[in-house]
Amino acid sequence: MMRLLVATLLLCAAQDKPEKPALERLWSKGAPGAVGEEEVDKPSITPFFAPAEKATGAACIVCPGGGYGALMTSYEGDDVAQWLNGIGIHGFVLRYRLGPRYHHPSQMNDVQRAVRMVRARAAEWKIDPARIGVWGFSAGGHLAATAATHFDDGTSGAEDPVERVSCRPDYAILTYPVVSLVAPYVHMGSAKNLLGDKVNDVELRVFLSPEKQVTAKTSPCFLMHSWEDGVSAENSVDFFVALKRAKVPAELHVYEKGPHGYGLGLKDGVLKSWPERLTDWLRVRGMLKARNQ
Repeated sequence: MMRLLVATLLLCAAQDKPEKPALERLWSKGAPGAVGEEEVDKPSITPFFAPAEKATGAACIVCPGGGYGALMTSYEGDDVAQWLNGIGIHGFVLRYRLGPRYHHPSQMNDVQRAVRMVRARAAEWKIDPARIGVWGFSAGGHLAATAATHFDDGTSGAEDPVERVSCRPDYAILTYPVVSLVAPYVHMGSAKNLLGDKVNDVELRVFLSPEKQVTAKTSPCFLMHSWEDGVSAENSVDFFVALKRAKVPAELHVYEKGPHGYGLGLKDGVLKSWPERLTDWLRVRGMLKARNQ
């Protein structure tokens, strides 16, 4: 009798547990430059859709950190997408290719393709194609900043319909990001994983230093950092200054306390307030309005 009761409870628990969303491959016929057929060779996005009664039509592609050598897909990925769902934004967790197996431009190609895919499928997923952003943590912040500074309008005559649309994000969120690859405070671990044997190519490092690539067309940005972070807050500060000079709307918050890698920081007595600041900014940017408003 007891065994039957336990089995029943376990079955009920399994039925109540929500299924993990199915991932979407960025390229159905294989990613450009793929060196194999393993899971690590197949970049993807995992959709987390906001409940219909909350959905605003805005979307955000989430880029977990990990120094370009790993992906912190739990607290810098899935948890973040679910938090976005709570404020009505559809979240898409990006699994991009990593070093030392892959180097630039694979990572940039992956995030650009993710933006294109979400925009190309906007009608299917009930998304406003003019309200698609990127959000990155640590090295994922560098990737998000790269997306915000390197983009195009798409190729109108491309055979693949995804390639016909723009890969410019409409906004970018950077949380304790790696940004500069040329400043004295550069995070060399991320730089080596991203660039491989080209890590000493100065021209390439400048090209991939978002604070050096800001123009008036760069995406509006929200930046969050802490003073004591081992990845220097100067990454965010210098990027913010570049945005200000280019008259790109931006908001910066630097907390005094806080280690690197806290994600949303909801368990920290002070850091837990920063998602509220982000929510306010998203409201200012018009991302929390329903599509018909």
